Amino acid sequence: MKAFFEGIQTLFVDFLFKPLDWLRSLELDNWWLANIFSWIAIAICMYYTVYWCLQLQKHQDNGEENQDTTAHSFLK
Repeated sequence: MKAFFEGIQTLFVDFLFKPLDWLRSLELDNWWLANIFSWIAIAICMYYTVYWCLQLQKHQDNGEENQDTTAHSFLK
């Protein structure tokens, strides 16, 4: 049983976390390059948040949104 968990440890530490170790070492050389993935993720999330809000506004303007409190049976 111990070998099973050591195998899982080897899989994650020696293989799956290698890119994260590379990013950690890269941060010492170039902070901007190491954090470019975070900036890209933030930009994507901001874009889709604005898109989602615009779609909600479009449905509300068309009158498609049911804002009646009895729209859900558990709110009666």
